[in-house]
Amino acid sequence: MKKVAVIGAGTMGNGIAHVFAQNGFSVNLIDVSQPQLDKALETISKNFDRQIAKGSIGAEIKEAAMNNITCFTTIGAGVEEVELIIEAATENVDLKLEIFKQIDVHAPANCILATNTSSISITKIASVTNRPEQVIGMHFMNPVPVMKLVEIINGYATTKEVSTTIVELSRQLGKVPCVVNDYPGFIANRILMPMINEAIYSLFEGVAGVEEIDTVMKLGMAHPMGPLQLADFIGLDVCLSILNVLHEGFGNPKYAPCPLLVNMVTAKKLGVKSGEGFYTYTAGSKDMVVSKSFKK
Repeated sequence: MKKVAVIGAGTMGNGIAHVFAQNGFSVNLIDVSQPQLDKALETISKNFDRQIAKGSIGAEIKEAAMNNITCFTTIGAGVEEVELIIEAATENVDLKLEIFKQIDVHAPANCILATNTSSISITKIASVTNRPEQVIGMHFMNPVPVMKLVEIINGYATTKEVSTTIVELSRQLGKVPCVVNDYPGFIANRILMPMINEAIYSLFEGVAGVEEIDTVMKLGMAHPMGPLQLADFIGLDVCLSILNVLHEGFGNPKYAPCPLLVNMVTAKKLGVKSGEGFYTYTAGSKDMVVSKSFKK
C-alpha cells in the first residue's frame, strides 16, 4: 500500500495525514473547504516543527512528508487510484453516510474504506456501500502523531483479510492496533464516556467542584488528565453525541447524558474549541482556569 486518501482536514484528519505522510505514504487530503485545507497544512507543518525541536525527527523528514501531501476539494478527484480511504469528518451519522455513498461510487474496486468514527456503527456505515466487506473502523486517538493506539473495529461483514491488512498497516505507522467488534461505543468510548458523564453528574449534583473532581482522578487514579478537562479537550458536543449513540444503541438509562452536559452544548460551551467549557482557555496560551459558572 502506497497511496491513501484522508477525508476531512480537521484535527483528526490532519493528524492522520501527518502520520501517513511521515511514514512515506502519498496522501490525498480532501475537504470541501480550501481554507480548512490551508489551515491543515499549516498545522501539520507546525507539528513537524515541534518534532524537529524535540529532536525526534530531522528537517529532511518534514520536507519529504510535506511533499507527500496533495490537497483536493472534491471526493471524486481525491480518491482516484488510492488503496485506502480514511474518512475523518465530523462525528455526524448523516454526513458520514453521505460521504460513504460518494466514496463507493468513486473509489477503486479493491480500495479499503475506513472510518475514524469514535462511536457510529461500522455496519451501518458499510450498509450504504456496495462493498460492506471492505469497510472497517480505524479509530485513531488525539493527538494522532503522539498517541500510539488505533482501535480497529470490524463491522458485521468486514473480511478477515481486510482486518489483517489494517492491523499490519497500523503497525507500519508505529501504532499499536487493538481489534474490537462493532457495538455502540466500541471499547474506548463505551468505557470512557460513562466515566466522563459520571464526573459531570458529580459536578451537577454538587458532590464536588471542577478542580476537586479532576484532582481526585489525577492523583488518586493516576490519570494524566482529569475527566472534566479531558471532556473539554475532546469537545463537549462530541461527548454528547457519543453518549446519545450509547443511550440509543443499548436503551440503557445508565448512558443517558447528564442534563448539565446537554445545557452546556446548547449554550455553545464546548470546551477548548469554543474557549470555554468546564474551564476557560486563553487563545495562544496553555493557561486555563475553572469557568466562572462552576466556581464555589
